[in-house]
Amino acid sequence: MFVTTADPVLEPPIITVNTVLSLMAVDYPVSKLACYVSDDGCSPLTYYSLVEASKFARLWVPFCKKYNVHVRAPFRYFSVAEVSSGNGESSEFRQECEKMKEEYGKLCCKIEEATGKQPSSWDVTYSGDLAAFAHVERRNHPTIIKVIWENKYDTWAGEEGLPHLVYISREKHPEHPHHYRAGAMNVLTRVSGVMTNAPLMLNMDCDMYANNPLIVRYAMCVLLDARREEGFVQFPQSFYGALKDDPFGNQLFVGAGISGIQGAFYGGTGCFHRRKVIYGLCPVDNTGEFSEKELLRIFGTSIEFAESAGLALKGHTNSQTNTSRGRLLDSVEVANQVAGCNYESSSNWGKPNIGWQYGSTTEDVLTGLGIHTRGWSSVMCNPYPVAFLGCAPTGGPASLTQQKRWATGLLEILISGRNPLISVFTAKLQFRQCLAYLWINNNSNFLSSAIPSSLLIASSTTPISSRSCKIQESTS
Repeated sequence: MFVTTADPVLEPPIITVNTVLSLMAVDYPVSKLACYVSDDGCSPLTYYSLVEASKFARLWVPFCKKYNVHVRAPFRYFSVAEVSSGNGESSEFRQECEKMKEEYGKLCCKIEEATGKQPSSWDVTYSGDLAAFAHVERRNHPTIIKVIWENKYDTWAGEEGLPHLVYISREKHPEHPHHYRAGAMNVLTRVSGVMTNAPLMLNMDCDMYANNPLIVRYAMCVLLDARREEGFVQFPQSFYGALKDDPFGNQLFVGAGISGIQGAFYGGTGCFHRRKVIYGLCPVDNTGEFSEKELLRIFGTSIEFAESAGLALKGHTNSQTNTSRGRLLDSVEVANQVAGCNYESSSNWGKPNIGWQYGSTTEDVLTGLGIHTRGWSSVMCNPYPVAFLGCAPTGGPASLTQQKRWATGLLEILISGRNPLISVFTAKLQFRQCLAYLWINNNSNFLSSAIPSSLLIASSTTPISSRSCKIQESTS
């Protein structure tokens, strides 16, 4: 599970903390989960907030699973008028709920008091870890990787029953391009590859929390279906606290009606990817057989990462790799190497087919297009309750800035060599899927207006919902 943040001012750490807590509390065996947080702002406040949140998580996660709490982001759970659980409101539940609310209040106070102050004034017992942030600049600093919590047990819940939690701030230098969010995602992919090497990856924006605790199981229903192997599973982007009638178009649902072609667009958040697909594998070449020399040429000079990539391409799970539970700290040195700003210079990262794609500010659309171009299909999974809820811009300037970025990125794709029209003839992008990509391009209205809607929706189906994900919801 990847969570990305870049600015502790625009993206307050308490929001990131709630996203991380909601992911750590999902209903899935914790021994199969790991949460990696990428901090492109290299903020000691973000790291401090995550450390304090991990302490609260030892209480919060067992509480959620014991009482089958549905909303597992604390700030949303405690904001409702009446707090309830799946097991009714017993006196024991009410007492524990009040305790959780009090502990969460303490966590918020700690983060609020630390905001705007120097780390030396914080009341912490791990000041040695904060020393790594001394004298660093946001755009010029070495790699900082901290294992905040390491799960060494197989317990489902309890004091020790938490997924791995790892903080990452990749190296930056003015002379090396960092490729914005796409670069951060590629670093997360490499670091997780040498640490846990799970075959599936969920990426999240820091302001979009897990609203449905069964999200991983819903995704597994699709990704483990032997009848058809999908490239990725995308969940819709939904938002809380939006303005009435949504005047800025934040609730616009893009992608409905194309499930019958090659599937949903990659939306940049709330998406489960197969690691081997991100590593460039095609559906027709599913063996993943590469020599060590080829792996080093494609993925960089780290022998350890090349070995983990080779295993991932063959479809091996994290339990079959050389990285075993309880040894994350042993892989930190290699993780620092693959997170370096010059690591990609002798590799194919960011180039067509390998990793998150460079060349557009809308790296999500470009990456999803590359996956469809190789012949993979995708699925839109739309369960109830909605899988993820995010914080949408509530003001005109913020909305316009966001939409300008989208429009710029889509235009960059349209005028590049990876234009969807070209991929129809040179690769495996279906023609109607190409039309769908042209339709979302806000800077090519002259094209989209000429495309009959019937071409896009013919033979299409509705998004996958809970009808295909028959999960027995159990209560503790």
